[in-house]
Amino acid sequence: MLGRIAGMIAMHQGVVMLRQQAESWTKHGAAVRHARAVGKPMLVVGGPYGSGVSGRLLGMKAHGCGDLCADIDPDSCRGCPFVLADVRDLPWPDGYFGACLCPHVLEHLETLEDIDRAWGELHRVADGVYTCFPGKDSFAGWMAPGHHLWVKELGSGILDVQERGGLRRRDLIVAPARVAAT
Repeated sequence: MLGRIAGMIAMHQGVVMLRQQAESWTKHGAAVRHARAVGKPMLVVGGPYGSGVSGRLLGMKAHGCGDLCADIDPDSCRGCPFVLADVRDLPWPDGYFGACLCPHVLEHLETLEDIDRAWGELHRVADGVYTCFPGKDSFAGWMAPGHHLWVKELGSGILDVQERGGLRRRDLIVAPARVAAT
């Protein structure tokens, strides 16, 4: 009986991982199309190899590189044009990128203030921002030692963010409006 339950759980987690992988590739494609449509480069914040099991141990890309890859860990962007950068302080001018893909990064930040700053930076440097987050149905999301926040995109530039560890604080983080340069 326990073997059957363990098998069902393993199958469910396999489906969860495949769904997350498909979402990363789908959003990568959407970001590429958006950037090309506006004639600007595409930024990936958080490399395609990331820090997860599939990237580090199996060498599997979670998504493509984009025109430029930024991360605090050069190994996560191996094989991509790379810039060492923190998502909370991106070194590009306002609106430099047509699109930015930021998958499975923001949940690693430590506080609501950190994610607010990062969310503002992503929207400052890119016309379109595409994100992916682990769901609460992901064992990896629960077990990963570097996951400090639960993040869910509600749409229209709004994030629902909860601090982990008893869910101490919760807030809605709203992307800042950017005034177009004239």
